[in-house]
Amino acid sequence: MRRTDFLKTLALGGLLAPWSLRAAGPNSSRTFNLLIPANPGGGWDLTGRALGEALLQAGQARTVTYENRGGAAGAIGLAQFANAHAGDPSALLVMGSVMLGGIITGKPPVGLEKIRPIARLTNEYNVFVLPPNSPLGSMQAVLQQFRQNPRTVKWGGGSRGSTEHVAVHLLARSLGVAPRDINYIPFRGGGEAAAALMAGYLSVGGSGLSEFLPHIESGRMRPVAVTSAERLPGVDAPTLRELGHDVAIGNWRGVCAPIGLTAEQRGATTEAVRLALASESWTASLRRHRWLSEPLLGEAFEVFVASEFERLRTILAKAGLG
Repeated sequence: MRRTDFLKTLALGGLLAPWSLRAAGPNSSRTFNLLIPANPGGGWDLTGRALGEALLQAGQARTVTYENRGGAAGAIGLAQFANAHAGDPSALLVMGSVMLGGIITGKPPVGLEKIRPIARLTNEYNVFVLPPNSPLGSMQAVLQQFRQNPRTVKWGGGSRGSTEHVAVHLLARSLGVAPRDINYIPFRGGGEAAAALMAGYLSVGGSGLSEFLPHIESGRMRPVAVTSAERLPGVDAPTLRELGHDVAIGNWRGVCAPIGLTAEQRGATTEAVRLALASESWTASLRRHRWLSEPLLGEAFEVFVASEFERLRTILAKAGLG
């Protein structure tokens, strides 16, 4: 779906009109059902559960339930959400740039027209890591081998179209490696990718910093590069730009509602999320996972999603994935 078409869809649904700020008050009896379109342990899982805790602490929910349904860059969870929760004001779906990439590359039957963006929550950059016993001592060594014999470097990370997958393709383009020679193994979440790397099945792992951070701190992984424009605090690894490759890409995460809600229902949900993001619980989660706080609510987030979809479509086409 092109950006203009998506914006027309939003406008026809009344989503670009000002939304009500009437929200559930303190000690709310409201229940939220959070569908997380990834397996436990990954970035979407951490984000969804952190948001649920914040909704509870902020008094915007009495109970929060969680359901994990991973696979296909979130497309499986998206389809379940669209089919089971249309018109349900208690339902929320965790989403992000990975889902947009999966829609572009996988062309699933259910797309953006089945969800209504509510809020962007965080941004995060990826880290590439090696197992401690890797014969490759640095990212320079990885890229040298990748240039000379690309199939011998076994990359692993999130689903097809994830930000780390896109980063590998952009590196290949910078090095003159053909897309067909990239040996990339997609996983349904950062937890699976981490297990595969530590078991010795991968040469290099890529994921959001929060997903690999516990393993980095325990010494079971060694960070060798990050996808941010500048070095990340507390991570002893260069940027890809420092290594001579103009590759910088972030992994934002957000939350959306199903179609079929009234403007008042959408407004109440958006306000509940806004108050949750102001809670001490959410602040603690940002600090613990080293997420970048980049909130964007309501209409502004809807327009951002449409624009980001087109931007990613262009990047993926250049990387040979579109």
